[in-house]
Amino acid sequence: MVKRFLVACFALALSTQAGAQLAFVQGVDYDVLPQAVKTSHPYKIVVTEIFWYGCPHCFSFEPFVERWSAGLPEDVVFEQVPSVLNPRWTEHARSYYAFKMMGALDRVHKAFFDAIHLERKRMPDLDSIAEFVADQGLDADQFRKNYRSFEVDTRIRKNGKKEKRYGNNGVPAVVVNGKYLVSAGKAGSNERMIQIMDFLVGQERAQ
Repeated sequence: MVKRFLVACFALALSTQAGAQLAFVQGVDYDVLPQAVKTSHPYKIVVTEIFWYGCPHCFSFEPFVERWSAGLPEDVVFEQVPSVLNPRWTEHARSYYAFKMMGALDRVHKAFFDAIHLERKRMPDLDSIAEFVADQGLDADQFRKNYRSFEVDTRIRKNGKKEKRYGNNGVPAVVVNGKYLVSAGKAGSNERMIQIMDFLVGQERAQ
């Protein structure tokens, strides 16, 4: 009887310790936005990752995000937004939306990341990116049209305005339901960033 009691106490202590580790603190592990930003799906919990293809931290975070987003419950929506915090990041943000317009984003998203970080191709301008697109067996001329299109111009302007409202000053960053900002700096690791995202999704679901 005593042995069972001690085992139960030990299990409870481990459970309590694990729970404490996952109880994240506002202002320490994540920030609350001064004003909530309208999301793309008002009746679901929207998780928005802000990234730049040229960022090595975004590249290392991508497999974690890919695994996390593969099995989401029906009440959670995941979206990625290419950052335009730095003017030189705009070429890659435009490329993201041009890929999307071609219906090729799923096909080339990882390949573009890999080309930059594994093959050491910087691709800082339209010509070098169009060459990458052609190497992927896609229509480079159509890509160029999409890249310069009014639709992509509009998305870039909206991204700039939205990032100002989010208040993120680096990438990768994650905004949960337009209310909470999770930064790589505060999270400290990719694993912990995912845990904070889950914590905030659960917090939103409980409201």
